[in-house]
Amino acid sequence: MAPGAAPAPVRVLLVLLAAAVRPTAAWDLWTLRCGFSTDCECGFGPDLRGLEFDLATNLVGQPLVRQQVMKGLREFLENPNPVKPLVMSFHGSTGTGKTYVSSMLIRYLFQRGLQSPYVHHFSPIVHFPHAEQIEQYKESLKRWIQGNLTSCGRSAFLFDEMDKMHPGLIDVIIPFLGPSWVVYGTNYRKAIFIFISNAGGEQINNVTLALWHARKDREEISLQDLEPAISKAVFENPESGFWKSGIINEHLIDFVVPFLPLKHHHVKQCVISELIQQGLEVRPDVVQEVADSIPYFPEEEKLFSSTGCKTVASRISFFF
Repeated sequence: MAPGAAPAPVRVLLVLLAAAVRPTAAWDLWTLRCGFSTDCECGFGPDLRGLEFDLATNLVGQPLVRQQVMKGLREFLENPNPVKPLVMSFHGSTGTGKTYVSSMLIRYLFQRGLQSPYVHHFSPIVHFPHAEQIEQYKESLKRWIQGNLTSCGRSAFLFDEMDKMHPGLIDVIIPFLGPSWVVYGTNYRKAIFIFISNAGGEQINNVTLALWHARKDREEISLQDLEPAISKAVFENPESGFWKSGIINEHLIDFVVPFLPLKHHHVKQCVISELIQQGLEVRPDVVQEVADSIPYFPEEEKLFSSTGCKTVASRISFFF
């Protein structure tokens, strides 16, 4: 036997494995590796520099978001043995960038982004539509998360539209968010949970407007200016998925990420980005007209976009 060569039975096994995986997609190789490793990273390859650059370049008008997201990820990923999973909660009005940022974040963390088998996306409207079936949903959600964390501790779970989640349902995942749960064969504390909600958006807008009247520039707003309003609106609202939630009472959310309302010049930046993405000519008159066609509030000052940048793409079609 040549030095370093594998014994014959092992070589046969390797040949069979190679034949089995050869026609499959690239991510199946990650799946195969995960099956034999308790330290499995499962297609997890964070590119924080790329994420930070993309946020700085393409995320319009959200300095607090960049700050909170990068701080949270750096602190979490720099620790090889985190004491608990990373839990973030995104709050803001429609069109301010919550879904955009969550998608970008996943894209820079996982090999296949949102298509990764280790990224799990939940919508209350799609997955938990019927209030009378909440106990069944609880059991299914708990089994799903435990099963996927057993397969790979380095998983991500996104919960969209938390403002539409049935109160009490989300508490079933509390054991997976803290430091004390045991999931056999994996380090579940490397998981990431992101909650996304429109709840608190109106209060964020009101605080931003009040601070503007007090001559505090939008870019000077701090997290401390917004947290009390978000907490009251989100966690004390009986129609919110976080109502009286143990997730809040046990302080399991590591980072609250507020998305501020966007001003007219931010909307213009969105129009320019969308024109470029669609391969259309960036004409100043079109940029101005699209931005002007969007409703703004309050009625007198017309400072902030009522829909953020959400309708920009659809409005552009009227000008071409």
